[in-house]
Amino acid sequence: MRTGKRLFRYALSYKSIIIAALAMLTIAVMADLAGPFIAKRVIDQHIMGIESVWYQTEAGEDTVSYKGNYYKRDHYLAEDEVKLAEVRILQAGREFVFVEDAVELDGERSFSDGTLTIKKGKQEESFNAELLKGDELIKFYRPEIPKIIQLLGVYFVLIVIAAFFQYGQRYYLQKSANRIIQKMREDVFGQIQRLPIRYFDNLPAGKVVARITNDTEAIRELYVTVLSTFFTSAIYIAGIYVALFILHVKLAAICLLLLPILYVWMKVYRKFASKYNHVIRARVSDINAMINESIQGMNIIQAFSREKETQKEFEALNNDHFSYQNKLLSLNSFTSHNLVGVLRNIVFVAFIWYFGAESITPSAVISLGMLYAFVDYINRLFHPVQGIVNQLANLEQALVAGERVFKLMDEEGIDVSETEVPRYKGNVVFENVSFGYKEGEYVLKNIDFEAKHGETVALVGHTGSGKSSIMNLLFRFYDSQKGRIVIDGKDITEMPRQTLRSHMGIVLQDPFLFTGTIASNVSLDDPSISREKVEKALSDVGANRIFRNLENGYDEPVIEKGSTLSSGQRQLISFARALAYDPAILILDEATSSIDTETEAIIQEAMEVLKKGRTTFIIAHRLSTIRNADQILVLDRGSIVEKGSHEELMELKGKYYQMYQLQQGSNTLAG
Repeated sequence: MRTGKRLFRYALSYKSIIIAALAMLTIAVMADLAGPFIAKRVIDQHIMGIESVWYQTEAGEDTVSYKGNYYKRDHYLAEDEVKLAEVRILQAGREFVFVEDAVELDGERSFSDGTLTIKKGKQEESFNAELLKGDELIKFYRPEIPKIIQLLGVYFVLIVIAAFFQYGQRYYLQKSANRIIQKMREDVFGQIQRLPIRYFDNLPAGKVVARITNDTEAIRELYVTVLSTFFTSAIYIAGIYVALFILHVKLAAICLLLLPILYVWMKVYRKFASKYNHVIRARVSDINAMINESIQGMNIIQAFSREKETQKEFEALNNDHFSYQNKLLSLNSFTSHNLVGVLRNIVFVAFIWYFGAESITPSAVISLGMLYAFVDYINRLFHPVQGIVNQLANLEQALVAGERVFKLMDEEGIDVSETEVPRYKGNVVFENVSFGYKEGEYVLKNIDFEAKHGETVALVGHTGSGKSSIMNLLFRFYDSQKGRIVIDGKDITEMPRQTLRSHMGIVLQDPFLFTGTIASNVSLDDPSISREKVEKALSDVGANRIFRNLENGYDEPVIEKGSTLSSGQRQLISFARALAYDPAILILDEATSSIDTETEAIIQEAMEVLKKGRTTFIIAHRLSTIRNADQILVLDRGSIVEKGSHEELMELKGKYYQMYQLQQGSNTLAG
C-alpha cells in the first residue's frame, strides 16, 4: 500500500474530529469570503450609489431636502410613492454637481461655469448643473450612513464568526494530528517489541530512535501543518472561484488556468524534492546512530585519543546532510515564491487587459465595487496558493519519513503473547541442533545434549566456539535451521516466545540496568513482584552487605545503564532480578568475569542460592567457578568436543584439561 494511503488510514482513526474541524473551516471560509461582497455593496450601492437616479418627492424617510424640495433615490422609493422630476448627482473631477435632468450618457465628465459636459468617444452631451457644497453633499449621503454602518456591523460579526471557527478548526485539526502521532508512535514502539533480535543486529540503535522520534515528528508536521494548510487552501480556493464566477464568469474562467499550472508544477517539484529528502532523512538517521555510538563508547574514544578522527567522521556526515539541505533549499527558493509571484503578475496582466478592453466598449458597465471585489478576491486567491506551494517541502519530508516508518512497521515481527503456562520443570534436550546467523555458515553443528531438572550445565570454550549461540537458541532469540530443542518433552518452536521466556532468567556478563531505582531494576515494575519479594531477593544474593550504606537504600536512583554503580553492584542487582522472577531455567553468561575478587566471593554465594531447584546453564571463562557443575560441555568451532563432569574431563586429559592447566598456570604466575 502506498505511503499516502496508509497515512490517510491513520487519519481515519479520528475522522469524527477531522470532519468537525473541516465543517468549522468551511463556515470560517464562507464568513471570511463574504467580506469583498459586502465591500462591493458598500461601494456600489451606498458610496457610489449617490450617482444613481433621484426623484423629487414628498418629505419622508430617506428623503433629502435641497433648496426647498425633497429628493429620494429611486432604490428607496416605494411603488406607491410620488415620483416628480428626475434629477442626478454626478462627480466631475473632485467636485459633485446637481443636475435637474435625466442623464443617460456615461463617460468622461468635466464641469465649468455651471455646465456639466460628458464625453464618450464621439458622443458629447452638456447639462446645466449646480455645484454642491460640502454640507449639501453630506445631506445626500446621510440616508446611506445607517445602511453602511449596518453592513459594517454584519462584516464585523462575520469576522468574529470566522475567527471563532478558525480557532476551532485549528484546535481540532491539531488535536487529531497529535492523537494520530501518539497512536503511530505507540504502534512503532509496539512493533519494535515484536521484532526479532536478528533485526537489531543489522540496524544501529540510533537509526531506530530516529524513526520513532525524528520521522514521526516530520509526519506530525504533515497532519498539523501540511494537511491543515491544504484543506484550508482547497476550501478557500473553491470559495474564491465560486465568488469570482458570481462576479464575472469570463474572467473567473481565465483564472481557472491556475489550477493545471499548479498541478504540473507540484508533480515536477515532488520529483526532485523526493530524491533530496530521501538522502536527508537517511543522513539524519546516520548522524543519530553515530552520536549514539559515540556517547556509548566515549570512554574508548577518549582513552585512545580518537576525538579528532570521530569529529572528522561526524563532519563528513554533517556536510553531506548540509549539501542536500542546500539543494532542497535552492529548489524551494527557486520555485515557491518565484512561481507564485509570476502567476500573480500574469493574472493581474490578464485582469488589467480584460477590464481595460471592456471599459472602452460602449455597452460596458463595470462598477468600482466590482473592480474592488475582483482585485480583493484575486489577492486572496494567491494566499492559499502560496500556502500550498510553501508546504510542499514539508509534504515531501513527511512522505519520505512515513515511508521509512512504514518500512519498519512492515518488518515481520512476532505478536506478544499473553498466554500463561504453569512453571515447567526445566528438562532441556538439544537434539542434533545446527544453526548459523548467515545462510549456509553454521556456528553450531549437531549440538546434542540433555540437561535435567536441577542440574548445572557449564559451557566452556574459546571465543567464537558457540557458547552464547546455544543460549540465544534456548531463549528463542533465534531459531535453529536443523534439529530441535525440547523442554519437558515439548518442542520450544511450538510455544510462544513470551510464554517460553516467562519461566527463564538470565544474568549477563555486563548486566543492563534501566533508569529508576535499585528496587525497580529488580522487579522491572512487575506488579506481581512485591516490595517484600524484592528485598528478600536482594538479601538472599548478599546485596544487603553492598548497598546497606547507601543513603536511600534500595530506593537509590539508578541512571542510564547503572553507570554510577560498580560492575559488582550491577551484577548483584541482576542476580536479585533473576531470583525475584523465580525462573525454571537460569542462564549465567560469564557472570563473574569482570568483577573484583572480594565481590566474586559474594557472587559465588549468590550463584549457589540462585541455582537451587532450577536448571542452570553457566557460560564461564574462569574454569575454577564451574568445578561443581553436574555437566561440562566443551565447545570448539561450533561442536561439542568433550562432555562430562570436572573430574571426568580432567581424567580424559583432553581440551578441557589443557584449558584448566593453562588457567591454573596463569593464576600461579600471577600469584
